Amino acid sequence: MTEDRMEKIARDPRYIALVRTRTRLAWCLSAAVVAAFTAFILVIALDKALLATPIAGHVTSWGIPVGFALILFSIATIAMFTRRAHRRFDPIMARILADHAE
Repeated sequence: MTEDRMEKIARDPRYIALVRTRTRLAWCLSAAVVAAFTAFILVIALDKALLATPIAGHVTSWGIPVGFALILFSIATIAMFTRRAHRRFDPIMARILADHAE
């Protein structure tokens, strides 16, 4: 890809909007994951007994499913971003690249 082509793509309003939308989504999903982990850490710091409470009198405490849910939530945010990228961002980028083909 030539410098001229890269500059034209970088100035394309569709590309600028794409980058802005993609970046906003990435930051929102990242903030959600950070907030969830921060809440988990705060619960551990402020009320350890809450997560150490056994579930319905069994051996497993609430900390296990909550920690597992955090992991699943993180994976889900990655899946959401990837799905949006494949279904929405990639076709837009392909059209932009096709319009600026050499």
